[in-house]
Formats: sequence, structure tokens, C-alpha cells
Amino acid sequence: MITIDIRWLHTSGIGTYLKNILPLVIGELYYKKICLLGNVEEMQKFNWSIDKNVYLIEAQSSMYSISEQFEIANIIPKETQLYFATHYNIPLLYKGKTMVTVYDLFHVAMPNLVRGIHKRIYANFMFNLVRKKADAIITISQFTKDELIRFTGKGSQELYPIHLGVEESWFNIDPGNNPYGKPYLLYVGNVKPHKNLSRLIRAFGMLVDKIPHDLVIIGKKDGFITGDKSVVHEAAKLGNRVQFTGYVEDKLLRQYFAHAEVFVFPSLYEGFGLPPLEAMAAGCPVLVSNAASLPEVCEDAAIYCDPYNHEDIAKKILLLMKDSSLRETLRRKGVEHARKFTWEKCASETCSVINRLLL
Repeated sequence: MITIDIRWLHTSGIGTYLKNILPLVIGELYYKKICLLGNVEEMQKFNWSIDKNVYLIEAQSSMYSISEQFEIANIIPKETQLYFATHYNIPLLYKGKTMVTVYDLFHVAMPNLVRGIHKRIYANFMFNLVRKKADAIITISQFTKDELIRFTGKGSQELYPIHLGVEESWFNIDPGNNPYGKPYLLYVGNVKPHKNLSRLIRAFGMLVDKIPHDLVIIGKKDGFITGDKSVVHEAAKLGNRVQFTGYVEDKLLRQYFAHAEVFVFPSLYEGFGLPPLEAMAAGCPVLVSNAASLPEVCEDAAIYCDPYNHEDIAKKILLLMKDSSLRETLRRKGVEHARKFTWEKCASETCSVINRLLL
């Protein structure tokens, strides 16, 4: 039996990973019993939950809590041959074979941007524990693998960089009408300090008299307050030229991507960075920062900027606005490049690691 912790199923980041690889992993490992830990009612909404080789167990404890350490260790079935932790908060009391997925090391790599010393201490402790306890670790990029080694040492287990995928629906968007009604630049994601939106808005402020486009920022509204208050302050200076949409449904989100003149993603730190690939798949030219995993993921299908220099961000935006030939080249290259990233490949490589551990 393989037991998988999928308590993050409802989240936007890890949830995307789980919703895409789970049905594929369950299908490829049809000959193994698979036990899923999480909210049973939520899991039952998905067709893969009724597969004959799938067993569901309720897990109610909060993420990163003391209670989860006792609950998860207690509910893992005794016949489990491999426990698959889909985040680094592994159960300390579990003694069996373990595989862990690590997405990024933001909390230890950029401590100045993390609110609360307890978060940094917890993350540092758990990452080092993962290196000691895990039999194999999947990282979602070579960059994250290198970061894990940088902060925790070489370790004894294998590290497997396995890229994420792009859903097929991103390549087949029905664009409909422009959801904004005017030309715009687009950012999609949360509003945390490492996303660097303050500099993006500052850069856009240098361009408001040079281009007719507005800046549309899509993400949960509560994040604008708790994530990075300076974003709201910078945006207020530009009036209605910067628009916050809040959360939007998937169909509408895809339309925003399809109609955007340019997708701008100046993040300081990403373990992978899926939104730029989704923008490419939607046929939108992409401008990203030259930091962290983004050059690895985007390669030559994007234009790069220095995320610490708002003037350079502005310069690169203006370059794209003035050069329609460059935009068209990026559209073509972007679609081709995004095709390289599939969830089928991600799941297949994950299953290969699982099978290697079960030998």
C-alpha cells in the first residue's frame, strides 16, 4: 500500500499539483492499494476517489500543527509500504519509508520577507528533518534541488527534480470578448512581498503616459491587505490605471490571459513558476524576472528583467509594447515551449521514483 497525504487538495498551489498528478498516479499504479489522507467529503468530489484501488481516510488536523504530528502518524495504515508526503511537514513519529515533495525553500532563503520568526524556525527544522528521514525527495525544479542542498547539505538520499505540467485546457481557450474592455498588462498570483508587486506598480507608473494599457492584477483580495500593504499604497497613486479584480473563476481567468497584451511576473523567488507557462500556453507574451527558477522554466521563450530594478522592469515592458514583431515571436515560442511541460510526464516520473523505492 502507498499512503499519500493530500490535505492540501483545496489550495491553489499544492492543490494544482495534487489535482493533476493524483488521477494519473492512481491510474499508473492500478496494481497497488493507494490510501489517501485528507477531507473525505472533499476527496469524494473527484472521480479518482472511487477507483477500486483507492481508500480514503479522514484527516482533520491543521497544517503545521502539533496535532497533525500525532494524528497523521496514527492513521497511516500499518500495511503502508511507502508514505508520500506532498509537502515538507512530514510526520515525525512515522518510522516507515517516506517520499517527500519540496516546492521551494522561500522561508529559509528569504527570511527578511517572512513574517514571524516561528515560521522560519519551523521551516528550517523541518527541511533538515526531511533530509534525514526521507528515502527520496522530489523537487519541482533543479533550482529547488540546488536550494535544498544549499541550506541542508548533500544528504544521503536521492533528489529528483521533476517539473510540473500545464493543463491541456490552457492551449484551447475560447477567448470570447475582452473581459476588461480595454488594453491591459496582466499579473496573476498572490500578493506576498516576494512577488515584487510594489516594484511592478512603480515600473508601471513610469509608463502611464507612454502606453494606453492599464495594469490588471488578479488574485484573492484578502491577500492585498495581509500579503503586502505597500502594493495597495503604490497602486493608489495611479488611480484607476491599476485594477485589482480579486479572485476570478477559471474560465474568466483564461480569458484574461488570452486577451492580455503582456503577462508580467517579476517575482523574486519561485520554486517553479507555473503562471508564466500558462500565459505562454494561452498565447500571451511573457516578461519574467531573471531570478530563482524562472530562467530554468521559461528558457528563451520569455523576456527577462532585473526584479530589483523597477526602471529595468519598465524598460522591458516598453520594449514589448513597442515591438509587435517581438510579441509575435514570443507568442509562437511560448506555445511551443509550454508544450514541453505535461502532467503526464510529471506523474510518470513520480511513479518511477515510487517504483524504485518499492523494489
